[in-house]
Amino acid sequence: MNKNYFLLLLLICQSFYLPAQSGMQKRADRLYENFAYTKAIDVYKELLEKEYNVDHNQKKLADSYLRLRDPENAVALYSEVVKQPDVSPEYYFKYAQVLRGVRRYDESREWLKKYLKDGKNENLAENLLTEEKIKFYPGLETFRVKSVDFNSQFSDFGAYENNGTVYLTSARAKGAKNPKIYDWNGEPFLDVYSLPSKNGILETLPGDVNTVRHEGPLVISRDGKTMYFTRNNYLKRDGKKDDEGINHLKIYKASLVDGEWVNIEELSFNNDNYSVGHPALSKDEQTLYFASEAPGGMGGSDIYKVSIENGIFGTPENLGAKINTAGNEVFPFVAEDDKFYFSSDGHKGFGMMDIFVTDLKTQEEIFNLGEPINSNLDDFSFFISSEDFSEGYIASNRSGGKGSDDIYKMQMFAPLLLKGTVTDSINGKPIANATVRLMDENNTQMAFLETDSLGYYEKHIKRDATYPIETKHIKYNEKQGTVKSFNMDDQVELVYNIELAPVQDVEYLAEINKIYFDFDKHNIRPDAAAELDKLVDLMKNDYPELVIEIGSHTDFRGSIEYNRRLAERRAQSTFDYLVEHGIAPERIVTYKGYGEEQPAIDCKNCDEVQHQLNRRSIFKVVKME
Repeated sequence: MNKNYFLLLLLICQSFYLPAQSGMQKRADRLYENFAYTKAIDVYKELLEKEYNVDHNQKKLADSYLRLRDPENAVALYSEVVKQPDVSPEYYFKYAQVLRGVRRYDESREWLKKYLKDGKNENLAENLLTEEKIKFYPGLETFRVKSVDFNSQFSDFGAYENNGTVYLTSARAKGAKNPKIYDWNGEPFLDVYSLPSKNGILETLPGDVNTVRHEGPLVISRDGKTMYFTRNNYLKRDGKKDDEGINHLKIYKASLVDGEWVNIEELSFNNDNYSVGHPALSKDEQTLYFASEAPGGMGGSDIYKVSIENGIFGTPENLGAKINTAGNEVFPFVAEDDKFYFSSDGHKGFGMMDIFVTDLKTQEEIFNLGEPINSNLDDFSFFISSEDFSEGYIASNRSGGKGSDDIYKMQMFAPLLLKGTVTDSINGKPIANATVRLMDENNTQMAFLETDSLGYYEKHIKRDATYPIETKHIKYNEKQGTVKSFNMDDQVELVYNIELAPVQDVEYLAEINKIYFDFDKHNIRPDAAAELDKLVDLMKNDYPELVIEIGSHTDFRGSIEYNRRLAERRAQSTFDYLVEHGIAPERIVTYKGYGEEQPAIDCKNCDEVQHQLNRRSIFKVVKME
């Protein structure tokens, strides 16, 4: 056989091979256009293995993973897509988005900057590119999350508790022999389930809420008789699609009659051409909050509110630019204290979608709830009990779960009460008016406290933190320390007592003015006696183990020898006064006269004021305990 034969054989094979690949391409794109992303992924991967139409199929495969909220698989593909010639700037943003989803934040910022130069949605890029760090919730509560035992291998989310029953949205298709599959993610369609506390067994919601399409999430009135829930545009076996063949979401109302949810009604503000879902009630139940892609919003999905008066709904209002962004805001929830929780990928967070909180009345600042509530993937459907603010639920597709989305039980611990007493390290007496300065982990002052008359201080702090602490008082040596609030979930307070060592200066401690003498005299003047009485009180009542020494001095007038003897007489007078007033002699180890050798004012031509300052007795601490 010659070379021409092999070349002819190769061409014949290619003539069969290329049409087959072309057919696969059409099938993959058709699946993608019909939102069957899990099926489309398999075909796109096969086409890429065959190196067919690489640029197009890399884009579509990456986009499919992004639609399935899977940044880990998408990130490597987008890293190749952005290298393609003449690629749309929108892929810069998508790449930045999935980079955030895998915690590669610095790289994400660089691609956001590139997108900002050429992209269309500048507001979203600018919001994520602001120099300020993530604005974390400043409250002192501490959150814990753990997976619940009623998760399945499928998507579970939207846990909501009412009157002791937990309601949730799940794709588990419990009890269905041949469940209808949602091609988007390859899982069964979502239904609403209940978990009564009386038996702990998960049940399909009784009544007419569940259909062959998606249902959930939901909210229930306080009296437990009315449910607002999300469902595909499907009522009485009639499903409606828009001009592009999309079956959108709507909010429906159901009533509890004889234990079953029946009388399904569509709410008046729904629309066949865009989605409306994720209902949430205000605490007075006169306002319904929801998410929608209605035209005229800030971009993506926004959160709206609508008034309810005697069962009649008003005109929906967009919550505005403080809450809504050019990204997506979904899953609103209103707590009893008027805190408003929602999920967003447009506010600055850890990755894909995070949970945020704001004060519903003011909406002055939007705060990220931080870890462990949020992760680098999608975190959403926040709920906290109206009866007990310590427990609730979130949902997340974070790693380590059982299914694609999992429900996590959330516990919210109240702040710890840090309290303690500042005392004298020698006598144990409380120190009033001591200052206690508490710093955060960045060594920035977060509290400046002052002890009361009993030396007591207190301050609420966050758990799981380290706080440098500094204590000062004018009569004591400054003390540094560290308060640690780890592993204290079973406690409500942390006691941190502080002992300060007094300064080694009895004159300062007793607030003694100088003990002065008249010219050429050694007797204790009345003003000096008053000061010595303070020292007696300090030595008797505050520091009964205090041992001191006395040093007495003269001015420069007279001879050196005369002044030495005069100073000794002054030291003796000082010693005698203390002993006569109850101080044991052995507590004064030395009383010595120094004459003019150690002047307070060293002057040649001293005036009378300067002479007086030199005629004195002073005291030093030898031992305090």
